[in-house]
Amino acid sequence: MKARSPDARTAALRHESTGETQNRGTEMALTAVKTPTEVYFAVPGNLSSPTGGYAYARHVLRLLPDCGITPHLVSLPAGYPFPDASDLEDTRRRFANVPAEAVALIDGLAFGAMPWALVEQIRQPIVALVHHPLGYEAGLAPAVARRLMALERQALAAARAIITTSATTRRLLVAEFGCDDRMITVAEPGTLPAVRAHGTGAPLEVLSVGAVSERKGYDVLIEALAPYAGSDWHLTIAGATDRNASAVTAVRQAVMASGLRAQVTLAGAVTEPELARLYSRADLFVMSSRYEGYGMVLAEAMARGLPLVTTTGGAAAETVPEGAALKVPPGDAAALGEALGRVLADAGLRRRLADASWQVGQHLPRWESTTRRIADVIEQVAAGQTDAAQGDKHP
Repeated sequence: MKARSPDARTAALRHESTGETQNRGTEMALTAVKTPTEVYFAVPGNLSSPTGGYAYARHVLRLLPDCGITPHLVSLPAGYPFPDASDLEDTRRRFANVPAEAVALIDGLAFGAMPWALVEQIRQPIVALVHHPLGYEAGLAPAVARRLMALERQALAAARAIITTSATTRRLLVAEFGCDDRMITVAEPGTLPAVRAHGTGAPLEVLSVGAVSERKGYDVLIEALAPYAGSDWHLTIAGATDRNASAVTAVRQAVMASGLRAQVTLAGAVTEPELARLYSRADLFVMSSRYEGYGMVLAEAMARGLPLVTTTGGAAAETVPEGAALKVPPGDAAALGEALGRVLADAGLRRRLADASWQVGQHLPRWESTTRRIADVIEQVAAGQTDAAQGDKHP
């Protein structure tokens, strides 16, 4: 057999080395192909419900695949935040069927009401989504509010990470619930692009959006509008009327007692096309809420350039910048009535508020950026990289 020359041996070795390097590179490229992270998003009740919290969940579920996350919906019982024993057992079974290595993203409407005996049985690393603390819902008996606060405080201690929809809620969780600020990510709700509202003008169409409940303060709104009975305006309240029977009754009685029957319409839950039509025809948007974790409808109104009158309950004070709205304290019918009177009577003021609102609305976050922030948190939890990740659940 003929021996290779030194030059030939060097060339052969170089070829073998290059081939090994290419093979290693191929192997590394194959191992670098990332398996999508799976998240099980637990939401109580009917996902199609026309409220801000459910709309948030729908958008996030739709867009997570674009962020490399494979989402699975876990439908929890509708009894939350006041679950009975069968609701809790059903919840336990559903989480028992979720892979232990997957991330559990749990909506706060359910998570904040789960007793510790249930929370500690959830094997998956938990990301809590908090729109606003359950104990801050208006109309709760003090003992019920305290119980919900205690349950939510314990539950949040088990979370690997927390997502809130506003900086206000983030500060509240740190100050009142003892949460570590490093664990909390703010993912403000997104908004969809919209055309500017053209209004109606005669009568002035006033719009308020949200399910009828004590927290939404529609009783205060009716009291505030009562002095202007007979003036050239009409109010439409677009929101579900099947959530709180006593609140609906109170609003209807207030409308009758104030002589506003011909000027106030309780439209109930409306479809998205109908809601878009109501926004387009509106001349003024009003929110009378006693507390908001963000106030998605305020963002929707600004995206359409509507002048606003709003209360400052919860995060609403920060959601709308100065200049785009007249702001009043929550629960103050006199202050709300004065602000509404000014805007209804002054077309120039409405135009100035509308222009400022439109400018703000063009720079609101989109749902893609909201979902990207949530996806980043999910990825970090899946990789065990959260700043304050807890190894074991404890109250």
